[in-house]
Amino acid sequence: MLILGLLVLLILGLYFCRNWIRNNRFAGSFIKWMLITALVLSEICLQVWYVSSGIWDRTTSLPLELCSLTMLLSAIMLMTDSRAIYPFIYFAGIGGALQAVLTPSLDYPFPHFRFFHFFVVHLAIIIAPLYMTWIRGYRPSWKSIGWTMVYLNAAAIIVGFINFALGSNYMFLMRKPSAPSLLDLLGPHPLYLIIEEMFALVLFIGMYAIFFAIPDRIRSSLKAGKISSESSL
Repeated sequence: MLILGLLVLLILGLYFCRNWIRNNRFAGSFIKWMLITALVLSEICLQVWYVSSGIWDRTTSLPLELCSLTMLLSAIMLMTDSRAIYPFIYFAGIGGALQAVLTPSLDYPFPHFRFFHFFVVHLAIIIAPLYMTWIRGYRPSWKSIGWTMVYLNAAAIIVGFINFALGSNYMFLMRKPSAPSLLDLLGPHPLYLIIEEMFALVLFIGMYAIFFAIPDRIRSSLKAGKISSESSL
């Protein structure tokens, strides 16, 4: 609950301070590089911890989970100001990381390093596209939803082949996680993969409609009403 509260505070702080951050070059750059550091350094520290603890395993330690992929792409997006990567991170990054934060799959409780690593990375993945949206003025389109689904399925196919080769379960393509998660509500394998795709599509449509399409429609209606009122005068 404390982590969720922190996430809400970070999102609200970024939103309500967006104009000040946008006009303050130092503040914008500071937040950007803080996010990049949180994303990249966390993964480096995780790999070092795996090796130093003697538990590095190719079936569990490679950055092939969805959130691992969006973590790396988030860092690249921030460093390069990539408009091409942004829509994927907005939809798949926020959607995947938010689900992970709400139902964390953690083997190490507070105050273990893995506990902090897990939440730092997932919060940074959520904040990164919001930074690009509110501070840099980026926005996705309806087409972005379709392309995000295409990229997700392409990634799943590639990771699926890796799972077969290594006997791993990256992206939970082979079986559900051992910890409770939303996947428990979606039926047995492989049915939950199909339902998960449908859920993702509905989620992405909702994310675009609520935060972009509906506000645009409201602003257009208000503007049209204002113009009509001024014309009548």
